[in-house]
Amino acid sequence: MMRRDLTRRALGLLLPALLSLGALPALALEGDASAPIEIVADRLELDDQAGTAVYTGDVDMRQGSMKLTGQKVTISRTDQGEVSRIDATGNRAYIEQKPSPDAPLAKGWGRTIIYHTLERRVELINQAELHRGQDTFTGAKVDYYLDRRVVEATSNGNSDGDQDQRVRMTLTPQQ
Repeated sequence: MMRRDLTRRALGLLLPALLSLGALPALALEGDASAPIEIVADRLELDDQAGTAVYTGDVDMRQGSMKLTGQKVTISRTDQGEVSRIDATGNRAYIEQKPSPDAPLAKGWGRTIIYHTLERRVELINQAELHRGQDTFTGAKVDYYLDRRVVEATSNGNSDGDQDQRVRMTLTPQQ
């Protein structure tokens, strides 16, 4: 019984976030919003007062064409109950979404991925990499604005022997 209550509370916190991810008109297939939501993790820690749900251990979240993976995924809500942010961390956290039926998947990697749901912006941080079709963008940080389809990439600015994370871009001409 306790487990069922925990699951219901977790779904109450998580469902609006995932529905908003699946309902992205500019970046999602129409059927994504009505697709079942699946989350698999080793552990869940839910804090209703703080408005957070923290999944840890090989987290795999899916809804329709959307997929998010990481070692740790944290979902945060505002005081009004709106999902404001989803954080994924790991060796290389991963997010993908099919923009439209005739478009290839948009895929992103980073040691940290932050999805600002209210701004509809995805941050890929540390070894960041974004693939939109055959175009690729890499750097220390890559921001992707979902509604405007704008990409901003920055380097780490380190020249002291740290791993080179300068901005790199490959644009493939349309045929």
